[in-house]
Amino acid sequence: MAQKMKTIALFGGTFNPVHFGHLRMALELKEVLGFDEMRLLPSHQPAHRGEPEVSAADRHDMLALALENCPELMLDDRELRREGATYTVDTLEELRSELGDKISLSFCMGLDSLLGLPGWHRWEKLLTLAHLVVVTRPGWHIPREGEVAELVAQHRGDMAELASEPAGRILIREQTLLPISATGVRELIRSGRSPRYLLPERVLDYIETHRLYRS
Repeated sequence: MAQKMKTIALFGGTFNPVHFGHLRMALELKEVLGFDEMRLLPSHQPAHRGEPEVSAADRHDMLALALENCPELMLDDRELRREGATYTVDTLEELRSELGDKISLSFCMGLDSLLGLPGWHRWEKLLTLAHLVVVTRPGWHIPREGEVAELVAQHRGDMAELASEPAGRILIREQTLLPISATGVRELIRSGRSPRYLLPERVLDYIETHRLYRS
């Protein structure tokens, strides 16, 4: 029987702002898949989109407030401390050099990110550094042909393999997602309406105090 490794999962995003959809998904993945650590990893400037309209410091502080009373989730701010565009492969290389090859590392993403994977910087290297945990909504399906279909067929794995191998597997996890988006939260604020109950109270207080996302 393969020996269980320490398991660390990464949940990336701009968190602009962090909301209950992000937090609930991360917590559920940690509990259901049994990760020892679940780290939320805010990006400084995603390579595939423009720079967020609020500062890295503001997004860091909002996420820190959201996680203050949740020991199950951790903040990893390494990408916010890096200048320029953020590439996932660089982060995974940095983590792997810190952790060595005796720890299982998983990067969590949505199905849309998986489908766009061939456009990512040095994407072919990702599975040599980490597992990919792909969250899909109920009823969604992986394509049956093409580059992504071949990748999934070649690397698809299960929870036991995530816990006993350092990298190289793709786990598909069907999960009901809260229908909340950061875009929707920002639009509510810009239009003068309240996003209360879509995000933690302390995050909303921070947004109001610092007058973020106003038109």
